[in-house]
Amino acid sequence: MSDLREPLRILIVDDCPDNRRALRLLLRVWGHEVAEAADGPEALDQAAAFRPEVVLLDLRLPGLHGFEVAARMRQRAPELCLVALSGCGQPGDVYNALEAGFDHYLVKPCDPRQLHSLLRSLVYSNRCAASS
Repeated sequence: MSDLREPLRILIVDDCPDNRRALRLLLRVWGHEVAEAADGPEALDQAAAFRPEVVLLDLRLPGLHGFEVAARMRQRAPELCLVALSGCGQPGDVYNALEAGFDHYLVKPCDPRQLHSLLRSLVYSNRCAASS
């Protein structure tokens, strides 16, 4: 059960179906609305249709790299909260993602408690403006 005041619209972008499924199930248990994409072009289409508040974005994607997807999403929706998901967690990787415009960086597999804490902080700080 979620302790958030309101659900977020969250787009999961990952080319691994198992990763998407695990995140989808967890986020739905917490009460969030969830959409998914398996590659860069699909992510851009889903973002336009679903209008997420948060995007959990894998960096190594087929079609378009996560950095390019993030840049295009940021152009369309500057208020969007972009969270990089990567199997690489070296300081340089994190720095590059934050410099490229990501708001947050989580190393896969991400700790559910860390993800939950991040989402709570976004809601309570009003970082994610409702885009209704």
